[in-house]
Amino acid sequence: MFFQPPRDLETTVFARLPDEYRRAAPDNEWARYQPQGGPATSLLEGPSIDRDGTLWCVDLPNGRVYRITPDGTFHVAAEYDGWPNGLKFHEDGRIFIADYKHGIMEMDPVNGHVRPFLTRAGLAPFKGCNDLFFASNGDLYFTDQGLTGLHDPTGRLFRLTAAGRLECLLSNVPSPNGLVMNLSESMVYLAVTRGNCVWRVPLSPDGGVAKVGVYVQLSGGWGGPDGLTLDVDGRLFIAHVGMGAVWVVDAMGEPVYRIRTCAEAHTTNVAFGGADGRTLYITESGSGSILAARLDRPGRPMFSHAERNGAVRPGGKGA
Repeated sequence: MFFQPPRDLETTVFARLPDEYRRAAPDNEWARYQPQGGPATSLLEGPSIDRDGTLWCVDLPNGRVYRITPDGTFHVAAEYDGWPNGLKFHEDGRIFIADYKHGIMEMDPVNGHVRPFLTRAGLAPFKGCNDLFFASNGDLYFTDQGLTGLHDPTGRLFRLTAAGRLECLLSNVPSPNGLVMNLSESMVYLAVTRGNCVWRVPLSPDGGVAKVGVYVQLSGGWGGPDGLTLDVDGRLFIAHVGMGAVWVVDAMGEPVYRIRTCAEAHTTNVAFGGADGRTLYITESGSGSILAARLDRPGRPMFSHAERNGAVRPGGKGA
């Protein structure tokens, strides 16, 4: 063995999706084309914390966005004809959604109105957007996964600059999924689900990428790495679908913790929250639960919680 076994951390159930919300028929359009074995009636994903500390998440097959109060109660903030897969807040309070059906959507958190923001790369539709991440300068990175895998390694990583320029950084990924940048924002960590690994994607001075490689190689489970997040020390948190775990590696890639599910094994995504920022929320889609674990360090502050920096949206004004 190269490393010492990671230390175990336990979880508790913070909230569970009410049964009346888990009503999508197993033969709905999204579920019908997915590999067998995954959740079909609901699929919690995209946990994110707003500036008030409230937890939000999405439910992919049901086309819903939920707001979860501190007592663990789910409230439907939006329901629309789409497949929301990832969610992040802009610094001005808007919600951005990586929608598997439509592309990148924009949501008003006050009235719940969801509208298209970016639905094509040029004239071509996306394969199926999965997750997204805002850099500190307002650039939006997002993955275009679709049904790609080792049989079809054509998934893509995009960057939409704050000035509105869309750039394809990678087009050879076997199932790109969650993503997060390192502390210095000199590279992107990219979950490659069907490769069961996390890639490191260094950014070149000219804005492109070079010398992309495997950062963490996982094994087992029946899915692979999904959502990613970072803490203030640069440790990477990896939700491993089918393993029922969140792996934590330090900034050198050495294992630190294995956070074990107390529910089922469909650990899809992660986000830091709580009053001190040291509570890790984990979406566990098999049971429709949000799990919680306490960490020794807080999560890295997100773009949504930073001071306004004048980022400009495509066709819009400074935030």
